Amino acid sequence: MSDCEQDARGELTLRTLAMPADMNANGDIFGGWVLSQMDIASGIVAGQRAEGRVTTVAVDAMKFIRPVKVGDVLCIYARVDRVGRTSMGIALEAWVLRGKHGEREKVTEALFTYVAIDEEGKPRVVPPE
Repeated sequence: MSDCEQDARGELTLRTLAMPADMNANGDIFGGWVLSQMDIASGIVAGQRAEGRVTTVAVDAMKFIRPVKVGDVLCIYARVDRVGRTSMGIALEAWVLRGKHGEREKVTEALFTYVAIDEEGKPRVVPPE
């Protein structure tokens, strides 16, 4: 188990480095950048569970706990929280590895809702597991 996996709930789905181009005027990473990384990670998990195309329909909850800093390694964990007929709730946690010593901190948690869609963009049934 890597340092990025201790205590986190869900599967490590995305790991990326926070860069200076993603920084706001206060010197922290934009919350919107973190949100977009979480959308990418949750989309991967939702697409796998739906066995095909999905679309984000809601960010049901988003809690920013601590700032992300330039140079932090952002680790996003995702898990299927609920499955309906055509929709899924994907729970996410974002953790960072800070600095040279790799101190870990949970920075964000969220719940995204996805709908499984067909090639015409119309809702379709999520297959059973």
